Amino acid sequence: MQHFTNLAEFAAHAGQSLGETQYMTITQEAVDLFAQATGDNQWIHTDPERSKQESPYTTPVAHGFLTLSLAPKLLAELYQIDSVKMAVNYGANKIRFSNAVPVGSQLRMKGWLHHAEPQNDNEDTSGTRAIIECVFEVEGEQKPACVAELIVLLFE
Repeated sequence: MQHFTNLAEFAAHAGQSLGETQYMTITQEAVDLFAQATGDNQWIHTDPERSKQESPYTTPVAHGFLTLSLAPKLLAELYQIDSVKMAVNYGANKIRFSNAVPVGSQLRMKGWLHHAEPQNDNEDTSGTRAIIECVFEVEGEQKPACVAELIVLLFE
């Protein structure tokens, strides 16, 4: 884990890697709970028997947005900024789902800090807008499952 004292120190890390997380197992339970929460119950995610028969993956696969939704949890494993009191997911510049994440597979994320700059320069805030590239990798696969350029607002 990268450790930063304040936002200025974090911003100075721009253009560098934030590291990679440990692998985590993608379970059918997590996929089913995500399907229930979002209403996306497509059989390719939730029906192991049908997936075995009809899916090219022969097993259910995680929703692309489930993979992406792991970003805040995994970013918290990559870096910590002591002075930050609040972080807000602001959006994304680019998201691509380029490979499947089969249930039972191991997933990790790598992160790079593209840049960090003051947010709301003309207001009374001490916020920083950070652009972080997140690459989600499935163990044993060459092609990443997801590549996302995320925007995070950080406040001291």
